[in-house]
Amino acid sequence: MRHGFIKVASASPSLKLGNPDFNKERIIDLMKEAEEKSVKVLVFPELSITGYTCGDLFFQKSLLSSAEKALKDIKEASKELDVLSFVGYPLKYNGKLYNTLAAIQHGSVLAFFAKRNLPTYGEFYEERWFTPSPKENYLVEWDGEEVVFGSKIILESSFPESLKISAEICEDLWVPDPPSTRHAIAGATLIVNASASDELIGKSEYRKDLVSGQSARIICAYIYSDASEGESTTDMVFTGSNVIAENGTILKAVDYSLDKLIISEIDTDRLERERYARNTFPVAEDDYAYVELSFKENETELTRFIDPHPFVPEDPEKRNERCEKILTLQALGLKKRLQHTHSKKVVVGLSGGLDSTLALLVAVKAFDMLSLDRKGIVAITMPCFGTTKRTRSNAELLALSLSVDFRTIDISESVKAHFRDIGQSLDDYSVTYENGQARERTQVLMDTANKEGALVIGTGDLSELALGWATYNGDHMSMYGVNTGVPKTLVRYLVKYEAETTDNDVESKVLFDILSTPVSPELLPAKDGVISQVTEDLVGPYELHDFFLYYIVRLSFSPSKVYRLALLAFDGTYDSETIYKWLRTFIRRFFSQQFKRSCLPDGPKIGTITLSPRSDWRMPSDADSEVWLKELDEEYKLHKK
Repeated sequence: MRHGFIKVASASPSLKLGNPDFNKERIIDLMKEAEEKSVKVLVFPELSITGYTCGDLFFQKSLLSSAEKALKDIKEASKELDVLSFVGYPLKYNGKLYNTLAAIQHGSVLAFFAKRNLPTYGEFYEERWFTPSPKENYLVEWDGEEVVFGSKIILESSFPESLKISAEICEDLWVPDPPSTRHAIAGATLIVNASASDELIGKSEYRKDLVSGQSARIICAYIYSDASEGESTTDMVFTGSNVIAENGTILKAVDYSLDKLIISEIDTDRLERERYARNTFPVAEDDYAYVELSFKENETELTRFIDPHPFVPEDPEKRNERCEKILTLQALGLKKRLQHTHSKKVVVGLSGGLDSTLALLVAVKAFDMLSLDRKGIVAITMPCFGTTKRTRSNAELLALSLSVDFRTIDISESVKAHFRDIGQSLDDYSVTYENGQARERTQVLMDTANKEGALVIGTGDLSELALGWATYNGDHMSMYGVNTGVPKTLVRYLVKYEAETTDNDVESKVLFDILSTPVSPELLPAKDGVISQVTEDLVGPYELHDFFLYYIVRLSFSPSKVYRLALLAFDGTYDSETIYKWLRTFIRRFFSQQFKRSCLPDGPKIGTITLSPRSDWRMPSDADSEVWLKELDEEYKLHKK
């Protein structure tokens, strides 16, 4: 339960219509199984004690009395259980019958949630037997307890505090204005839905879309429990189509479920954070009843999928769709800047590496959109002390294959002259040695742009900006940075997508060779013609840093939570010491390098993260990282015990 993770489940038990004694036994069995598996919230289908399709049998006192006794037995069985169970139950109150969901834990019924919207169309006849939920909550006497009854109820957990639970029942989700919307506004972070939704062709996918869509719209977790095949009768068939979703993502979905726990973990801390960040999320309503809820504290074992590459879709088709979309957005951003400045030329520093390659591809796409001559794209390679033949050759071949204006400007003598001016030895491979070359290259690009009446296109990517892996007033600066919203792990796939889809065989061959070249700034002399300075050896694997970037910046997760998730996501790829080392590096560099991000050039926002000081990211340049590093150190020590 630490970090806001709660293990939850839905279940569709086998049942016999009109036989609460049989049905309660299977419900109790599944409750006990859920307890053994450390489930904290368990949801059963609508009217699961009696069965949903009992029809006019709901008027029979024998059925209602048997249902009441069965719920009392379930309540008694819950005394030693920590799991909070939601059980469908026909409640008699004030001369009316209500379709309700009983919340049961620790030998008590905490609430009766009543259904608001009763379908009476097609195969459904609920208003024949039931009354819609009253507008206000009431206290009812039930089995010696005062229990809140109504639809405006939220169960509040003391740990984690971000867990607040409310409920709706079946049709409530399908109406234009679902009750769960107001539940969320009132503070609920988890919505449970007990349902009896019969199966039709195409309905299963639509149902999943409803659940995931509503969970995204109201920023919540959602557990949907559907009636099993035991409900099938007359003209209806039920299949137990169960779904667990969180903020638009389906964590688990199973059709044809019977007598099985569908289990996953929800992250209520994340949901709470998302609502903090969304200032359009309304202020809580005040006409709700809030009922205290407590769980035994324990560590939640995570079984949900933790994507090690959150920026890159795993499905090839979706990945290609995203690549095409991103390339288009980048090009559209540059297109607008060219139109606004009446520029018909751009200058790109082409190193033969991934980032500059992507920048060139985007420039070509933008020029094609504007029907401009590609010769207006001036691609300049600037060899110096660390440039290898391979990257230099790739730069030239790529430029020629794309029919742009390619130029080679050797900056070695200019850099040597500058080093003489400032007293920098050519044998001193310090930061001055490296940055002097980067700044000279930027000067060449800027002055060439002035000479040509062009714009300098920046090549630095989002991951480099996060780490501060750029020379201040060197490659850090441009007139428009097309890659500023693209993380390094995605840069590779964008170039790969272009290599696989282009009709230009030469371009494709060069792009694939660039993809196989180690990422390097090439600022230190090569050894026997081979790159001696590999970026990931110096700052760490970019797939780790992009993982850290997503969870720390996009989701505002704490270092201890990010470390815990990284251990799961990269299990078998990196050991705990490696993850700890590079997460510490990320935090330290992210804080210390903010001053570079505070004066970034413009660049297109293409995803949910940007580090531009003008849009998504506001951070003081002199913020201290001690609190974050200390928490990470403590988590690492805890893990090593």
